Amino acid sequence: MTTTPPPPSPTTAAFHIQAVLSFGISLAAVGLAVIYLPADPWVRAFLALGILYVTTSAFTLAKTIRDRQESSTVVTRVDQARMDKLLAEHDPFRAVG
Repeated sequence: MTTTPPPPSPTTAAFHIQAVLSFGISLAAVGLAVIYLPADPWVRAFLALGILYVTTSAFTLAKTIRDRQESSTVVTRVDQARMDKLLAEHDPFRAVG
């Protein structure tokens, strides 16, 4: 029985680095904007909590989407393996009976 190779990664290392840098720069820029905002400290604290909430929600959403995609990929690979096994065991010239 042959095993199917894992699917290729849809992203490259350069794309991963770009995404991480983009996230870090945008989070730092918004954080600095809140720190230097000419407003009362409680307003800045409220906005900082908002940034924290949006950031953690974004990570949770990304993880949920990734987990759903991975689970569908595993199911597809299991179904493909079952089909390969059935086709390998099938003998069209075998006598019925």
